[in-house]
Amino acid sequence: MYPTFRPEFGILIEKPAFLPWFEKLQNMRTRKIQMFYNFLETLESRVDYFHEAGCRIADCSMDYIPYTETSFNIAKNVFEKALSGSEITKEEADAYKLFMMCFYGKLYAQRGWTMQLHLGVIRNLNTRIYTKFGPDMGFDSLSDESMAYNMARFLDKLDSTDSLPKTIIYNLNNKDNYVFATMAANFPGEGIPGKVQYGAAWWYNDQKDGMEYQMKTLANVGLLSNFLGMLTDSRSFLSYARHEYFRRILCNMLGEWVEKGEYPYDEGALGKIVKGICYNNAKDYFGLEIDE
Repeated sequence: MYPTFRPEFGILIEKPAFLPWFEKLQNMRTRKIQMFYNFLETLESRVDYFHEAGCRIADCSMDYIPYTETSFNIAKNVFEKALSGSEITKEEADAYKLFMMCFYGKLYAQRGWTMQLHLGVIRNLNTRIYTKFGPDMGFDSLSDESMAYNMARFLDKLDSTDSLPKTIIYNLNNKDNYVFATMAANFPGEGIPGKVQYGAAWWYNDQKDGMEYQMKTLANVGLLSNFLGMLTDSRSFLSYARHEYFRRILCNMLGEWVEKGEYPYDEGALGKIVKGICYNNAKDYFGLEIDE
């Protein structure tokens, strides 16, 4: 078992959780974080700490990818404003988020990590429940935010500076299936089959219809054989049963294609595809050391 790095608390600066998280981060240092560059150095040291523990994957969940004018100084000013307790505007938060996402992307690329982006959720929609119990109590929904343009510019910004790590993009709203599947193909990497991957059906979509729609979309516009397969929610051990569910759905779908004459009845080729999607592709892509 390997750890996964979650960068959201340092990115979502407009959230109430940012300042309490920052205090926890600061308490881990022997010296106080006084400058923005100290903050970035501290975050990089946390990435290195996780790397030494075997981590090779980061996972960030957010409503949308922002794209706006940003720079070190712009992000620094927003950071200092947040620490002062002032309210952060959406425009300021977006500029800060984009800078931080690029900052993290470069760190991941340098270390051979994979960046996961889970996009399209709006959280904590019931104010009454949020006030009583706090965030992340299950009152979340799909977003209908436009994804294509900003995601393309963000990935291209990293790619154009050779800072794009291996990346998996997941959509929550299945209106975006073809957006995400075609977007992944725009950023290939030498020697890496599917450097940017269209990720598995996620959250509300990780049921039979959602899984089939995601895989059929990928098969229509990309290479299903390069797919990394299903994932689980590491915070919920019961979700591990999802792998068995997914494998049955995958094999049933391929079997139907063969019966309809849409794919050759070649057990060797079919077996290679299934083994790749269910195990080998992910093993090779993430580069984890696994005892077999």
